[in-house]
Amino acid sequence: MTHNIYIYILIMGAVSYFIRVLPLTLIKKPIKNKYIRSFLYYVPYVTLSVMTFPAIINATQSVYSGIAALIVGVVTAYLGLNLLGVSVSCCIVVFLIELFI
Repeated sequence: MTHNIYIYILIMGAVSYFIRVLPLTLIKKPIKNKYIRSFLYYVPYVTLSVMTFPAIINATQSVYSGIAALIVGVVTAYLGLNLLGVSVSCCIVVFLIELFI
């Protein structure tokens, strides 16, 4: 069983390597298709949001305080508050909601 894990790690490393290397070696010219460029532009943002959204909801004791903090964070960021202000406002909301639940 222990030798199988090395095979899994080797395959995972090879797949990860080829995913990163093949586009660099196969695509020599700049991408001119506006749909592909738009897709590639938004991939990092989507990946980051997919990784952080479940963590925001599950990081607190209650799902409701996580959802409230998410809403407050989105609203305060939309209104132009800086990162420190957004995080402090979210922490205050979580603290108050979990204080009363």
